[in-house]
Amino acid sequence: MRVRQLTAAAVALLLAAGLGGCSDDPARGPSAAPAQADPSATTGDVRPADRGAVRDGGTLHWALDGVPATLNVYQRDAGADAALLAHALYPSLFRPDEHGRLVPDPDYLVGAESTPPGQQPQVVTYRLNPHAVWSDGTPLSAADLTAQRAALSGLDPAYRGTRAAGYDAIDSVTPGGDPHEVKVTFRRPYAEWRALFGPLYPAAETSGPEAFNRALTGTGHLSAGPYALTLYDAEGGKVTLERNPLWWGDLPKTDRIDFLASAPERRLDALDQGRLDVAPLTAAVDRAEPAAPSAAPPADPSGGATAARTGGAAAAPPAPPVPPVPAPEAAALALRRAESLPGVTVHRASAASLTQLTLNATRGPLTDPTVRKAIGRAVDRRRIAEAALGPLGLPGAPLGSHLLAADQDGYRDDSAATAPAEPARLLDEAGWKLASGATRTKDGKELALGLLVPAGSAIARRTADALAADLAEYGVVVRLQTAPAGTFVQDHLAAGDYDLALFSWPVGPSPAAEQRAAYAKPRPDPDGTPDVGANYGRSGTEEIDRLFDRAAAELDPAARLDRLQEADVRIWQLGHSVPLYQRPELVGVRTGVTGVGAFGFGWPRFQDVGWKL
Repeated sequence: MRVRQLTAAAVALLLAAGLGGCSDDPARGPSAAPAQADPSATTGDVRPADRGAVRDGGTLHWALDGVPATLNVYQRDAGADAALLAHALYPSLFRPDEHGRLVPDPDYLVGAESTPPGQQPQVVTYRLNPHAVWSDGTPLSAADLTAQRAALSGLDPAYRGTRAAGYDAIDSVTPGGDPHEVKVTFRRPYAEWRALFGPLYPAAETSGPEAFNRALTGTGHLSAGPYALTLYDAEGGKVTLERNPLWWGDLPKTDRIDFLASAPERRLDALDQGRLDVAPLTAAVDRAEPAAPSAAPPADPSGGATAARTGGAAAAPPAPPVPPVPAPEAAALALRRAESLPGVTVHRASAASLTQLTLNATRGPLTDPTVRKAIGRAVDRRRIAEAALGPLGLPGAPLGSHLLAADQDGYRDDSAATAPAEPARLLDEAGWKLASGATRTKDGKELALGLLVPAGSAIARRTADALAADLAEYGVVVRLQTAPAGTFVQDHLAAGDYDLALFSWPVGPSPAAEQRAAYAKPRPDPDGTPDVGANYGRSGTEEIDRLFDRAAAELDPAARLDRLQEADVRIWQLGHSVPLYQRPELVGVRTGVTGVGAFGFGWPRFQDVGWKL
């Protein structure tokens, strides 16, 4: 089996914070109305930015995991820190609101309109903000969109970037009726066109493979954001942004933002000592180091010395070492410390990332779809969500969709689409019987499954313990297996070396394009071996693939959502995986800093971030 090479960004997203569409729908009929976002879902926790109450000037210190290897988010070495900086430096024609809906960013886009459903070919007309210019004074134009489309379309293998969804559907990019109008013509309909050109890079960085393939680092590159890059010190662990003197929109409130490389385990100290003002804390809490073993002091420190002086009994033998604090307890201690830091508020939200239990359909008992369905039915998703999220102060809201988060428009709980039979009955049908004892057997073998989780994560451990308890009630033995981040994906998920696995998938405003690869039916390589791509569950169907393709090409929003929900129902019925909860997001913010926090689906509006008056 071919092992898929993953980008650094993909690995980081999978393990971030410890875990780092057919009308015969049996769960809901085709006439079911699109659901709105779950009003109880946590859509973000951001200290509001009232520009009139934010003072001009000052410096903000913001934690990064490290100085990015590149600021081009479409290159393989880019990660979450690159995306954060790109939001301050480069245009995105649309930006997500708190429910993941893409809306035009007026700083860059006056308006955009697509031809109506059914009219071919699809043409999107963009009206760029005439005031929007690159840092050399050149206006944003069709040339920038043309170069980016060429780099990301996959038509020229000399461009060594990631395959950004949707660019391969573009037939041409041409100037419109004036220098600020751009027309994009599609060779096939593409429903999620609003996600394109975000971020948008200048043609100078993307026109030609040589320019595109260079790591985008250091100063001196064109940008067009509210801030400009003035320092890029990879060795010193510092990136500095200062106000863009050519910025045409609302004046950035803060003079300068210093982004500082800060290991998660040191961030609480840095906040406590005033060296950071904004610090993501999910990993700092989730992966808090257990206390090292130490010798316990004697119950009576003076007893031994007194006995020796008076000629009495010899000093008592040394006490046994104190065992280390378990990871979940260490995480609880770290969270309590974060919440008690003077002048710091811990913001909480549900991240744009779905934690799920994935079942390897090519391993042992899980090759039987009935067993996979039984496992899915046996999982108490609410109990698991409460166990994972409750200790972090977040609601234990379970997920019912593989493709949408609970705070996205159109979210629907499709879990009822799984087999209606009880888990015990399904396992009996599959031949796994409870004869004597608490474990099911078949042909003399126990029904025992390994559960792969990222090492050192308290959230993963709480989730795994709850999962094991759920499955034990039905006679399934779960054996915990851990793997470090460096080998979790490549050596286990991609190689198929696991039974059950716990990790997170990013979720965004373009589920038809972004999620398809995770559920696409594995195809044979030329030599006949299956290429699973990003489908680590290794199960799929032609029907699911068609539903994703139909959703991606459906320009009517309601019909597109119908296709996505049909695909989700089929994934549930396949027993591919079990959505559990949205990954938690914790951010420490210093008192007086506004416009920042835990963003959920959104991202900072950097020109509003600053210090309150």
